[in-house]
Amino acid sequence: MTIEASTTGGAAPRRIRLGMVGGGQGAFIGAVHRIAARLDDCYELVAGALSSQPQRAAASAAELHIAPDRAYADFHAMARAEAARADGIDVVAIVTPNHLHVPIATAFLDAGIHVICDKPVSTTLADALTLVEKVRSTGLLFALTHNYSGYPMVRQAREMVAAGELGEIRLVHAEYVQDWLTTDLAATGQKQALWRGDPAQSGAGGALGDIGTHAEHLGRFISGLELAAVSADIQSFVTGRRLDDNAHVMLRYANGARGLLWASQVAPGNENALRVRVYGTKAGLDFRQEQPNQLWLTPLGQAPRLITRGGSGAGSSAAAGHATRIPAGHPEGYLEGFAQLYRDLAEQIHARWEQRTPDPLACSVPTVVDGALGMKFIAAVIESSRAEGRWVSARL
Repeated sequence: MTIEASTTGGAAPRRIRLGMVGGGQGAFIGAVHRIAARLDDCYELVAGALSSQPQRAAASAAELHIAPDRAYADFHAMARAEAARADGIDVVAIVTPNHLHVPIATAFLDAGIHVICDKPVSTTLADALTLVEKVRSTGLLFALTHNYSGYPMVRQAREMVAAGELGEIRLVHAEYVQDWLTTDLAATGQKQALWRGDPAQSGAGGALGDIGTHAEHLGRFISGLELAAVSADIQSFVTGRRLDDNAHVMLRYANGARGLLWASQVAPGNENALRVRVYGTKAGLDFRQEQPNQLWLTPLGQAPRLITRGGSGAGSSAAAGHATRIPAGHPEGYLEGFAQLYRDLAEQIHARWEQRTPDPLACSVPTVVDGALGMKFIAAVIESSRAEGRWVSARL
């Protein structure tokens, strides 16, 4: 694939040519990725293998104004054809069920094309580690869309911890709690419940892989700590469900800190209750995803302080400002979190084209290594639970 110069006489870099695999008619997450890619006007969707069913792939492409000759029914054919075009895609977004992530990513990396992949990165740790080596050998960019890491107040919390404002970190509590699988929704034929409950498509983790990896990653992202070991108890409460729908996990971090993680999809009254609390020797932080524009800081011995996104005198940081688009008081959240990862990756791609160092604030996008750490977390939790809570290493 030929990459023409990205600037002309000081003009802004051209839009990045984006392809997509999966995400056709009726797919929720594909639409989310397309909105995220458009939000900051950095990308142009020009090609796709949007479904494995040829008619559906063509119809989906037509709805998205993708030219017929760039609407593919097979991702291998798409990778080959786009790599051979002078105007071929620069990056592909993978928004399929989990079991297809690795083969699709491998095909496009082999074709010299950067990758944006929905999480989790794979269905097995072995496949994730193989993909890590593939990315390293190609030198290409690989972004994993742990979208909550794009929230302004999450970036704020990470920066505060790194600056030592909390002191030495002692405790990390992370939870992601939902209620949508409290009943046997798969029995009704609901598409999301069906594939997420199928080990062949989803992998070994149910709630653990779907939302537990988000909680684990966000705790690690904010705290900056390496997860060393886990002791776990996981369940499948709904009769006949093959994968876990609830997990309680104790955490040990490499610096000696301790933590707790709860992931559940059978807790009535909870929608997307992702929460991370980090406590150090000087202060504590509390972030709740359902109030994404707020971050609570409690210095030791003082009253809690509310930090708001972009508010005048509210104490928000450069990292939060980098991830902010609209004035204070107008909420930013889920879609903008995805968009932030797309925008940061665009900066990294443009920097490569222009042979310069990317903006450091754009370099905290989760990578394939984060994906492998997530798969190691899943494997360690399952092993521990099967061994009645024995401590198991979570290190790669």
